[in-house]
Amino acid sequence: MSAPKVLVASDLDRTLIYSSAALALTMPDARAPRLLCVEVHEAKPLSYMTETAAALLTELGDMAHFVPTTTRTRKQYQRINLPGPAPEYAICANGGHLLVDGVSDPDWHAAVTARLADECAPLAEVRDHLEATADPVWVRKHRVAEDLFAYLVVERELLPEDWVKELAVWAESRGWTVSLQGRKIYAVPKPLTKSAAVREVARRTGALLTLAAGDSLLDADLLLAADRGWRPGHGELAEADWTAPAITALPERGVAAGERILREFTQACGRPGAV
Repeated sequence: MSAPKVLVASDLDRTLIYSSAALALTMPDARAPRLLCVEVHEAKPLSYMTETAAALLTELGDMAHFVPTTTRTRKQYQRINLPGPAPEYAICANGGHLLVDGVSDPDWHAAVTARLADECAPLAEVRDHLEATADPVWVRKHRVAEDLFAYLVVERELLPEDWVKELAVWAESRGWTVSLQGRKIYAVPKPLTKSAAVREVARRTGALLTLAAGDSLLDADLLLAADRGWRPGHGELAEADWTAPAITALPERGVAAGERILREFTQACGRPGAV
């Protein structure tokens, strides 16, 4: 029997794929990398990776269990058209849904929802608090994702910094965590984690080595659960200068960081990744 493949669990937005606003193309225009659109929404291109990153991801899909690991809902995830082999497993809603060949595993979802009911305040209480305290001056949308967590879409330049800190304190006492990512403020139950779902995929695949990457506070548990992890030079974790013994903090920012992360993944899987 061949040895189990490596499991590579990676966040998507602002880790492997980037909106036009997050590309951080700071080089002269003539030296900018060629980009591949990997997501279209309402007939408009939305997310990109470099063509080199796309080639690396295709290579990675042939040498490891690549598991997209995202806070996106299933519907939002399914808009993405990543290059390479279709992943057998994907993790959506921050671990609330474990997709197997594109279909949510009902037993996993039931176990997650039961744990949330036992260990933290109900979603309705958090949603009501957000609606009562968030100012319409800077809130553009209130959203509930998969009946698991809530988030706001805000005007970042108008958002009072103290409000986010106060929300985090309020949520902490109720078993929830708060994450500010770009124009979105997430309120997520603490037991709803990417790491738990990744451990389940590792169990099912028999993988002996887990690699991970992510940029936000909601990725910290994922990175800590992996044997090796990488974070880009942007995002919540970089802003907090967060690190851990098995974590590599990369200097690259924007879409260049996505390419670097994929190169690191392929190198760690035993190939040079010199695309």
